[in-house]
Amino acid sequence: QVQLVESGGGLVQAGGSLRLSCEVSGLTFSSFAMGWFRQAPGKERDFLARITRSGANTYYADSVKGRFTISRDNAKNTVFLQMNSLKPEDTAVYYCAADSGRLPTTRGQRYDYWGQGTQVTVSS
Repeated sequence: QVQLVESGGGLVQAGGSLRLSCEVSGLTFSSFAMGWFRQAPGKERDFLARITRSGANTYYADSVKGRFTISRDNAKNTVFLQMNSLKPEDTAVYYCAADSGRLPTTRGQRYDYWGQGTQVTVSS
C-alpha cells in the first residue's frame, strides 16, 4: 500500500532550523508532484510548498517564501522541507502529500495521498 512517512520534526528555538523528510513507498514517486502542508491547533490546514515531478519547479506560500525550501530525491523516493529562521508561529503538525495531477495547486483536496504528520514546535 501507499505510505508517506514524515520525520525530522521536533522542538527548536526561534531562529533555528529543521529539515523534514518524507519517505514515500507504494507508488511511482517520480510520477507525483509533492507538497508540504501544516496545521496548527484550532486552525485550518495551510499549504506551504510544492515541487514538480522532476524537481525543476517549486512553489511557496508567501508566509514561508525565503525561509523554507522544498526539494526531492527521486532515487530515494524522498521529499524534503528545509526550514530556516523558524518562528513560534511555525508551530504545527507538518504533513507531506502526493499529487498525481499536473496543475500546480495549493488545495489539499487535490492531493491523493497524505502522511501521518510530524510535530514541529518553535519556542520563543
